[in-house]
Amino acid sequence: METWIGLMSGTSMDGIDAVLASFKDRSIQVHAAETVSYPHTLRHRLLEAIQNKGTPDDIGELDTLIGVLFAQAANQVIEKSGTPLSSVRAIGSHGQTIRHQPSGAAPFTLQLGNPAIIAEQTGVLTIADFRKRDMAAGGQGAPLVPAFHNAFFSSTLEDRCILNLGGIANITWIPADRHAPVTGFDTGPANALMDAWCQNQTGIPFDKDGQWANEGIVNQSLLGGMLSDAYFLKPAPKSTGKEKFNLGWIKHHTQRHPDLCAEDVQRTLLQLTVISIARQLPQAKAMKVYACGGGTQNPILMRELEQAIRPARLTVTSELGLAPQWVEPVAFAWLANQTLNHRPGNLPEVTGARGPRILGAIYPA
Repeated sequence: METWIGLMSGTSMDGIDAVLASFKDRSIQVHAAETVSYPHTLRHRLLEAIQNKGTPDDIGELDTLIGVLFAQAANQVIEKSGTPLSSVRAIGSHGQTIRHQPSGAAPFTLQLGNPAIIAEQTGVLTIADFRKRDMAAGGQGAPLVPAFHNAFFSSTLEDRCILNLGGIANITWIPADRHAPVTGFDTGPANALMDAWCQNQTGIPFDKDGQWANEGIVNQSLLGGMLSDAYFLKPAPKSTGKEKFNLGWIKHHTQRHPDLCAEDVQRTLLQLTVISIARQLPQAKAMKVYACGGGTQNPILMRELEQAIRPARLTVTSELGLAPQWVEPVAFAWLANQTLNHRPGNLPEVTGARGPRILGAIYPA
């Protein structure tokens, strides 16, 4: 049996999710999954790097250190599965994004995690740098997972929206009408701002179960100011990241509200995620929204989302046969499969690229 490894670390920067999976027609089997957390000092250096506080030496060292951790995650998931190394066809590695600038005179995207190290330390062919070819073709280079969503989660029986709640939120709109286009884009922050504020105010990297936010109340004036950001009204295709939605962005808005308590800011940031997503969802009353990503573990966020998107219905991707935390790493395993089988990995109608493109750079074992 041929298997594939997907490695993913998203904008939350909390660690590496690794899966070993196989694909047959429209079915997915996850044979093993593993999460490798970033050491505290490494995560701190990454957070510094995304704020443009890293020197070239810092970036180079991080590229190597993250590559070693990605290789470790791949080796652990292989060992856990008991799969012979010879049956693993390839690794698809997303890498760790530290900068994504799809607009301007010289668009670029930068992911760390040296794929040559991954190939060398695992003995498995590795495919990485998936975003760059789409950008070279005039696309945003993101989001890439809608192609995977469409391949495995589409249905002729209902309109579906796949909602990823990572650091950044993105949606994939898959109409039941197969002649209608699939669309997708980044809606804005999911956990990124809540995590940044929690870390800054409490020293804890995230608000477990939304408990701290639940102690606060929404400040409507602050919320209105945040929602006035031009990104939320920008038409698709569009993508974003922590280079925009970060602690500095929060402080820019909170400086007009110096008397707000920290938990009220946290609660308002949660509501910002909810409202910015709800306003950008397709207006299809019979739609079902399937959520994935780390945000699904926040019951307060999920409760507020469920209320905000009615009459659309909210559930999680487990209903479609894939646990929420493994959707993105499985997507990059599938993207590696697409690359080696000479098939496109992007959806031009989502990214804005000039056409379908085979993605990724190949590093032989």
